[in-house]
Amino acid sequence: MKKKRIIFGIEPPENVCNDKACPFHGEISVRGRIDEGVILKVKMNKTAVVVKERFVWIRKYQRYERRRSKYNVHIPDCIKVKENDRVIFGETRPISKTVSSVILKVIK
Repeated sequence: MKKKRIIFGIEPPENVCNDKACPFHGEISVRGRIDEGVILKVKMNKTAVVVKERFVWIRKYQRYERRRSKYNVHIPDCIKVKENDRVIFGETRPISKTVSSVILKVIK
């Protein structure tokens, strides 16, 4: 298959896949938010749970509070991941009931 264009400055992986939900080699496009997080679980088929942490300023106590969000993200066949990897993921159209993001890159 032909490689797609560079997505938001992220180069396509060297491996080529036939996954339709791959943003580089498939039919899905990335739109909306691009976020960074840590993989918490990889127990579902082609799906991982990614945790994104952020700090929110609480004015009353003059301190920051740590908050976390969990996202179910699709893992394309051309990207290999494991737990505790830092990844960049992007928002797509809904792939399934709970999955509407796809992993774009593993950060070393």
